[in-house]
Amino acid sequence: MRLQCLVPLCFFLLLSGWPGQRSEARTVILEKCVVNVHMSELHKHYSGLRASAISGDAAIEVKLLDKEMIKSLKEGQTCCFLRLLLRFYVERVFVSFSASQVEQQREASAVANGFVSLRNNIHKCHCQCEEDTQRSMDSIIAEFDELPRGEAAKKAVGELDTVLSWLEVLSPKTRSRK
Repeated sequence: MRLQCLVPLCFFLLLSGWPGQRSEARTVILEKCVVNVHMSELHKHYSGLRASAISGDAAIEVKLLDKEMIKSLKEGQTCCFLRLLLRFYVERVFVSFSASQVEQQREASAVANGFVSLRNNIHKCHCQCEEDTQRSMDSIIAEFDELPRGEAAKKAVGELDTVLSWLEVLSPKTRSRK
């Protein structure tokens, strides 16, 4: 089953609020912009999805996201990079991802909806992208496009832990512990 109902579901959830709104939002600082992220909800839904995505990843030699990539961005480009990355996940990855079980598909939809909400909040920040940042994103997309679509989507979903860890690093609560 594909996420073909993603767009109507996203609009519904954006109008009605993120599922589990009772959970505390974490503040993520992106240069001069601050956004709230429901990290516990993202982690909860991703944990129900991760094993399926990783077990379906046949291209283990390919890595889309380098855990250190966020640290190598030029100053002032984190906001732009995350906006582009969230767009990539929403527009390419989640629409191509299919899980074998309905519950995993629901978990994928929940994470996708969280990303749509976060992307919309970051869009309000009016991030300015430099050419190097766009090139970094283009290289991720090129790696993704070299794989068969379903396999690429599973690869990208399996690497969501990297995106979630980046969001954690950008949270002041995490920064103060280090």
